[in-house]
Amino acid sequence: MKPKTLQEAIKFFSDEMNCINTVASLRWPDGKPTCPSCEKQDHYWLATQKRWKCKECWKQFSVKVNTIFEDSPLPLSKWLAALWMVANCKNGISSYEVARDLGITQKSAWFMLHRIRLAMQKGSFVKLGGSGSEVEVDETFIGGKARNMHLSEKTRRITSTGPKGKQPVWAALERGGEVVCEVVPTNRKKHIHPAIKKHVAPESALYSDALLTYQGIGSEYAHQVIDHAVAYVNGRVHTNGLENFWSLLKRSIGGTYVSVEQFHLFRYLDEQSFRFNNRGARKNPIHDGQRFEKVLAQVSGKRVTYADLTGKDATPF
Repeated sequence: MKPKTLQEAIKFFSDEMNCINTVASLRWPDGKPTCPSCEKQDHYWLATQKRWKCKECWKQFSVKVNTIFEDSPLPLSKWLAALWMVANCKNGISSYEVARDLGITQKSAWFMLHRIRLAMQKGSFVKLGGSGSEVEVDETFIGGKARNMHLSEKTRRITSTGPKGKQPVWAALERGGEVVCEVVPTNRKKHIHPAIKKHVAPESALYSDALLTYQGIGSEYAHQVIDHAVAYVNGRVHTNGLENFWSLLKRSIGGTYVSVEQFHLFRYLDEQSFRFNNRGARKNPIHDGQRFEKVLAQVSGKRVTYADLTGKDATPF
């Protein structure tokens, strides 16, 4: 039986074969593992090494190959426990906490969490909204408060990116649907309008606040504005759904992760967007096990190296 709670998951995935079979069943739903080298399905199982050997190219491959788990010395039991926690902890989970819970180093936990965030990336080309649909759009700024920083830290972190060096982030939410979120260079028209046209389908009812950036978006959207200086709701016109998302995002960044590099911010947006889009509802309940499986089904074909994550071009804030 598939686990539905963290306690059940820890017991179930303590058996390495259960881990291998679970990952294999989601990677290859037809039950036939595919060789990553020659893409053939003719192979046999090496029981002592817990991997397959292809009969065509004679190369061995494990369930980790060509996934976020590739080249990791950590066992799948620890990987899947970490993946369960990231997928289901509403405000995220820090690398220090993962390190303590799994008995690994903080450095390994940090690397592990970023690879799991990569698996959470959706990468869909389907636009939100459409005829008869309502879409909220809004932007916010992510970053620490300048008054709380030491002078040397303030000099290092504060840039001209946004107000007092904060990073602009834009999002769109289809009511009854999903949210998309991305880092933008500024909150000006030249960056916000292309983001809207990229993610929101024409003929959508578009709701925003009174920021002048949203003016002139075009006749392809039924655009209505709510002025927050006057009211927060005017019938169907409001952005309260996105305000909820911003609250969850800032709670995770400010309360759990505390200090996020600008270079990695988009990864944290992917993480929070995934949990928000798979939060479940009364009409569509989702338990923790199903949310875990959704992430696990997306681990294939995604890989990021430690060198990529620790690039020297990062600009902290």
